[in-house]
Amino acid sequence: MLLLLNSCNTGDKGSQEATSNPNELAESIEKANKYLVRKEQEQIENYVRRHGLTMQQTGTGLLYQIDNEGNGELIAKGKIVKLKFVTRFLTGDIVYSSATEGDKIFQVGKGGVEAGLEEAILLLRKGAKAKIILPSHLAFGLLGDQQKIPPRSVLIYEIEVVDVR
Repeated sequence: MLLLLNSCNTGDKGSQEATSNPNELAESIEKANKYLVRKEQEQIENYVRRHGLTMQQTGTGLLYQIDNEGNGELIAKGKIVKLKFVTRFLTGDIVYSSATEGDKIFQVGKGGVEAGLEEAILLLRKGAKAKIILPSHLAFGLLGDQQKIPPRSVLIYEIEVVDVR
């Protein structure tokens, strides 16, 4: 019987220590996350440079370029907006577009769309045309959209604000 109890102990202290020290695990995860964020930022910078874009950046990391200012007041929370859009990956591949999905209609500030898209809309007016780049944390994050967008995907939006009510 003693032999059975001892046979359960693999003697692999390394794997036990790695899982039993939460500080080391947290540091390891933090290091990996910083690396992934840095790589994503490099990919975004390369995309902007390759396409000759002149982007502005918000404090959250949203990048935007307004190609046509539109007219009227800036869009405010509570307004219902209608957008024509094309959503792409950094590779240029189209993921979604209003040509195939229909125009995107949503109430600003009520969720239901990517956080970065909500943020960008507040910088625009009716008739505006813009390009926006959503880092993964402002798009669909660690989960993707469970359809066409994989986890940790950066998205490029080309949008036109068709209507504001």
